[in-house]
Amino acid sequence: MTSSPPSSIDPDEVARFSAQAREWWNPHGPFRPLHKFNPVRLGYIRDQIGAHFGRAGQNPLPFRGLRMLDIGCGGGLVCEPMARLGAQITGVDASAENIAAAHAHALAQGLGVDYRHGSAEALVEEEDRFDVILNLEVIEHAADQNLFLAACAQLLKPGGLMVMASLNRTLKSYALAILGAEYLLQWLPRGTHDWNKFISPDELAAKLEGLGLRVVARTGVSYRILNDRWVLSADQEVNYMLSAAKSPA
Repeated sequence: MTSSPPSSIDPDEVARFSAQAREWWNPHGPFRPLHKFNPVRLGYIRDQIGAHFGRAGQNPLPFRGLRMLDIGCGGGLVCEPMARLGAQITGVDASAENIAAAHAHALAQGLGVDYRHGSAEALVEEEDRFDVILNLEVIEHAADQNLFLAACAQLLKPGGLMVMASLNRTLKSYALAILGAEYLLQWLPRGTHDWNKFISPDELAAKLEGLGLRVVARTGVSYRILNDRWVLSADQEVNYMLSAAKSPA
């Protein structure tokens, strides 16, 4: 008998998101928090990639010529804006239902996104490599965070950039992201997150540096209840984003 190769995919997490796949593009549905979060997330991504590759300015297609991977792409909430900015974007997700929903929506919008059902480890085997990897709210759902990050690091071209977003493992994040968002406000279905899988920015930076990536920027993201929007902030105790560069060959 042969054993299965190691995988970073958690089947329970895949099943949870697959069950809601039809709702990805409903701004009032279970993914409403992501729709609210997306503007600040997209702004950070655009700024970081623009600065790293010298693509800042008024060019309507600043990412033309860049090959990007959105790993754990869900329904394509980030893939589609990247395609509109000119990127050659590949979206990969462990849920076949998510990929089907993403593909159908992109097709209806007339956008060319290369959607694939699979994992980071499978892409490594295919010897795919990318200029930019978008790794957004995924690591806290991985069964094996080290395996997942190692695969992502291998997928990044020398001189490339990985942009990540995740949740810090603090008492504040437990109070707001678990008790508040899932139980009190019911922004997310109960069980969406496992606080024990949250990872601090320092822990994540150390893992990335051990894989040959250098963290070049880091920021917190906070929710402003009075105007119902997310903003970049100095507070990294709950949500945060960072970008890490791979040394040129």
